[in-house]
Amino acid sequence: MVSCTSTEQKIEEAARLGQLNVMLFGAKGDGVTDDTEAIQRAIDYLDGRGGGKLYFPYTKAGYLLSSPAKEYAPNGRLVRAQLILPPGGSTIQFEGEMPCQLLYSYQVRPLESVKQHFSPTKFGTMGRSNTCLHSTWDAPEVTDSLERPWAVLAAPEGDGCDGRFSRSLFAMKNMEIKVHFDTAKMYPTTSAAFLKNVSRVLIEDSQFCLDEQVGDTELQKSLQHNPCHTVGLHTSGNQNDDQILRNVAVQGFRYGFVLGEHICADYLYVHNCEEAIVFHDATHLSTIGHIVAQHNRVILSTTRGKLFGNNPDRVNLAVGVLNFEGGQTVPSPPEISKLVYGVYDPENRLHGSIQWHEPWGLGVFPVYGAEHFVISRFAAQP
Repeated sequence: MVSCTSTEQKIEEAARLGQLNVMLFGAKGDGVTDDTEAIQRAIDYLDGRGGGKLYFPYTKAGYLLSSPAKEYAPNGRLVRAQLILPPGGSTIQFEGEMPCQLLYSYQVRPLESVKQHFSPTKFGTMGRSNTCLHSTWDAPEVTDSLERPWAVLAAPEGDGCDGRFSRSLFAMKNMEIKVHFDTAKMYPTTSAAFLKNVSRVLIEDSQFCLDEQVGDTELQKSLQHNPCHTVGLHTSGNQNDDQILRNVAVQGFRYGFVLGEHICADYLYVHNCEEAIVFHDATHLSTIGHIVAQHNRVILSTTRGKLFGNNPDRVNLAVGVLNFEGGQTVPSPPEISKLVYGVYDPENRLHGSIQWHEPWGLGVFPVYGAEHFVISRFAAQP
């Protein structure tokens, strides 16, 4: 007689071998079944055993998250997330099957201007070549910049340091998080990953984006100013530990990246955001090797006031090179993501340097403030 191995035994063996799979907890990845609770069970199991890696096999439809976010975590602390990283000192890592194919910019290109080189932009689901967590839940509107945003993924508020950390470390590799883009409003109300309350964040070959393009040629609709303070990726709050970002993309939020100190980023790719990369503080030096920014209203900025409860401070930042397209010469929407400022630092908190390159366009890099920040144009050799 052949004995059947229980699901619990399969889970324990997979965890021991470092091969824990979300499908062992009931996730389907069929784009129809709500996988929110199954993925949460997997997260909670990992935390209970002291941490580990959670593997997401690639599926064409992605893992659907349609359950409303919970305002409070099981411990009673504020979280506002569909998927909750529990408080604790363990390490939890999400890993997809292969590195993400990163974004292309999404403008509304008028029909007469696209016949030779481009296809007209129409509403439609973004590409399905990545291992994806796809949220279809619309968050309540949060228009107060001091409030915590609703997000797909977050850890609850804790008591550690100024960042109010509750979790020690979260890592993500080869994953995409898509939030729902409401084409009636033409802006998202949900943030993707709000990791302010995690003291160490490691993100690699991943992206945070909308689930549809930002406009439609025939309807003449395009991305609008977002009254909600949404963010693609918010790394740790003040007094954090190391933050490592390698090949990470963001698209379509009011704020693309919200960052602090100890940032070490190899490559950041950001499109169609009102403010692409925003620093609240970096008293300990942060560095970014290469930025690609296309069609953002502001590329690099510092917070005004206590955005998301972060205390603003001096920002010590070294950027290797920025390659950007401003969009001012493109005769098509969205107007909200055409360049106004390359650097916006009205309180002169930035200290360090950036070197910019624009392959075509106006050849200008508007700056507001930034009196202590060295800004130069990349000088290509003839």
